[in-house]
This record gives sequence, structure tokens and C-alpha cells, in this order.
Amino acid sequence: MPFSGFSGRAAVVASILFLTMIGARAQTLVQRSPTEPAAPREAADASRTLAGPPVLAAGTSMQVEILRPYPMKAGEAIEGHLVYPLYVNGKLAVPENTPVHGTVTALEPDSKERLHGRLQGDFTPFHEAKVQFNELVLPDGTRPFTTGGATTGAMVLRLTAPGARPKQSLIARQWSQARERLHEQIAFFTDPGLGDRAKQMLYHQLPYHPERIPAHTSWTFELTEPLLLPDRPAETQKPPDPPKTAGTPETWSVHALLTTGVTSATAKPGDPVLALVAEPVLDKDEQVVIPQGSMLVGHVTTAKAARTLGRNGKLRFTFQQVQFPEGNAASRPVEGALAGATTQGAQTLNMDAEGTVTPKNQASVIAPLILTMLASRALDNDGNLTVQTGVASNGLGLVGRVVGMAAGSRNLAAGIGFYAAGLSFYQNFLQPGHDVVFPKDTRIEIETTPLRAPVLKPEAQ
Repeated sequence: MPFSGFSGRAAVVASILFLTMIGARAQTLVQRSPTEPAAPREAADASRTLAGPPVLAAGTSMQVEILRPYPMKAGEAIEGHLVYPLYVNGKLAVPENTPVHGTVTALEPDSKERLHGRLQGDFTPFHEAKVQFNELVLPDGTRPFTTGGATTGAMVLRLTAPGARPKQSLIARQWSQARERLHEQIAFFTDPGLGDRAKQMLYHQLPYHPERIPAHTSWTFELTEPLLLPDRPAETQKPPDPPKTAGTPETWSVHALLTTGVTSATAKPGDPVLALVAEPVLDKDEQVVIPQGSMLVGHVTTAKAARTLGRNGKLRFTFQQVQFPEGNAASRPVEGALAGATTQGAQTLNMDAEGTVTPKNQASVIAPLILTMLASRALDNDGNLTVQTGVASNGLGLVGRVVGMAAGSRNLAAGIGFYAAGLSFYQNFLQPGHDVVFPKDTRIEIETTPLRAPVLKPEAQ
């Protein structure tokens, strides 16, 4: 019996201990339950951090174009707009035509333009404007940014490769060039802005005239510090692509920026050419096939430097490889040629169907002949002396005509006229030609097709 009493007491003690342990476990569960949602909150915070506002990285290239002329004056505030949209991680961050504010920081002498002006009787102290852009105008306000300074501005020239043309004889090519010049001369009178063009033509006949930064001048610069942007704007819906005929392969247009300058003056066939993809490339199913940040690798295929007797340079380069960004597939072979470019308009370049770029031939046989005939009119003894000397003295603009007419000397007027004819002959036939120059960050367009390069699509996105 004592043993059974002890057993009873032991059972009671064991029951109490068991209940105590259950209570302790229940208490522990109650204390830990409030902390369980912490993990989802941390994940949500991390998700918000990853999906935060876009940031333009340092080194991002931006091209700005002004739409109206501005006075050539230090301290002048100017406003331009982005020529191309900006992307962050393959998403549209800043659309094209976004306003950008800047200031003319300094004026530097333009020695080449000054020499050319002096030879034409123009003594204007020509300058180049140095511009600093510092503010991006967005719908929710302005965003200041810092740059390393914009490169020398030049008028925007957009090159587009024409379709394949049949081979032409020398006479047919000369006839085509003459027609193009005639159309350009007609466009001078028919295009909008005739009054402004006429005023500028009159200015260049004067020995001194005010300077200005022409409309459609563009500058290229790079960010030196990251730029935080607001949430990405809604991407505009692209117009539907035109229907393709059966058997026509899909064409991919790759927009990229040259990472180094290329010029026909120093380039040699085989020299490497690199271009950074600025916009993601989508196929017909809206799938990314070439992500932003990929690198196009190619080489120069044709390069001829400018030579004497007005012979212009020639440049062509193609791309054979695309290197996808880190985390995507390795480099893959492609086949692409230059289909378009945006560069300095002062070069007046031409591009053929194969992507070969050459300066436009500005030589004219007619101009020196006309100036020679006009100069010889001053030596004719018949006719009005004032009219003949005024017609003959074309060499130094308005100054030459005034001097020729005021002097009343046929020999002086003829001398001024023959000087103009000789200068025209030299500029058209004797002086060295022009080289093709593509500066760093030149915007180019490369065309390829998935049939010729079916491995463009990366394995991982």
C-alpha cells in the first residue's frame, strides 16, 4: 500500500510536470507569433528597393539639338531637346524631345573659318561656342545634372542608306549630281524660312556681320554623376508594322553609339570598331533579342584618306559579333552593315546602299568659268564702265564691288574678278579633299536579319 501511495503521488507529480511543459510551449508559441510576418515585410522592402526609380548611370551619352538660332554670346541661355530617348535596364526612362537647358560658357576662335572668311573679304571674328548643359526638364519638374562638357557643336546630319541603285555611266552620274544641285538651289527659294536664309546670305556679303549659333546644331556629352529619375513614363504604343510579303525576312535595326572615333584620315582596313547598343532590340513578337548595353564588335572594311586635287576620303565598316551584357549568353556572330548615322552636318556626307560613306562632291566646273567670264567683262571697252566694273569685281563680296566701282578702273575690277575665279578654281579642283569623320558617341544604325543571324537571341535574360 505504501508503494501504491507513492505511485499515486508520482503520477500526480508527473501530470503536473506534463501540464507545466505544455503551458510553457504554448507560451513560447504566443511570444513568437508576432514576429512571423517580419520576413515578408523585409522581402517587400527589398522588392521596392529593386523596383525603385530608374537611375541614369555615369557615362550615359546624351545628344541635344537646338531648334532655333541663338546669339553667339557668352552667358546666353539656350534650350534644346533630346535627339534620342534614354533607356534604363531596357525600359524607357526619358523620351525623345525632352527639353534640356544649358548655357554658352565661352567663345573660342575658329581659325579655319576666319581664314576662309578673310579670303572672301569677310573680317568677322568667327568663334566656336562652348556649351554646358545642366538641367533636364521632366513633367514633374527639373533634374539638374553634371557633365564633363559638350563636344563642339555641329548641325545634325542624318544619313540614310538608299536602296540599291543600278550602275551608271560617268555621264549619267554627273547628270544626277547636277540635278541634285539644281534641286538644292530651288529648295533655297521654296523651303520655309526664305527670309532668314536671304538675310544670312546678305550678311556674308558684308565685311563684318553678327554671329549666331545656327538652328539644328547639336552637342553630345556624357554624365559624370548618376542621375535619379522619376518613375518611368508609360511607353507610347508603336504603330503597327507594315505587312510583310511572303518570303521577306524580318529586319532588325540596332541603334548604337560608337565608343571611339573613326576617320578615313587614319583608319586602315581591319581596324577594330566598337559600338554600344543604346536601345533594346525587339523582334516581331516583342521579345528582346539584343538587350541594351550589348557591344557590337566589327572592323573597318574600306578606308581611303583624302588626297590632293579634291579627291575625298572613303570609309566603310561592318559588324560581325555582338557581346551581350554580363549575365546573358556569350558573344554570338552577326552580320550587319551601316544603315544610318547622325553626325556633324558640316561634313555633307553621302552613304551608298552598301554603307560606304563619302563626303558629298561639291566641285563645280561652272562656277570658275562664270567668274572668269564676268572678270573679263571689265576689259571690254564698250558698255557702261560702272556696270562692267561692278559685275566683274566679285572676289571680295560687297567690299570688292564697292572698291571696283569706286575706283573706276577696269584693270582693278578685272584683277578682283580674276582673283575670285582663281580662288574658285583652287577650291573646286586643287585643294585636298575632305575626310569622313565619325566622332566618339556618333549615333549609328545597323541593320541585320534573324535569317542571316539567327543566333542573336540570348539564352538568358
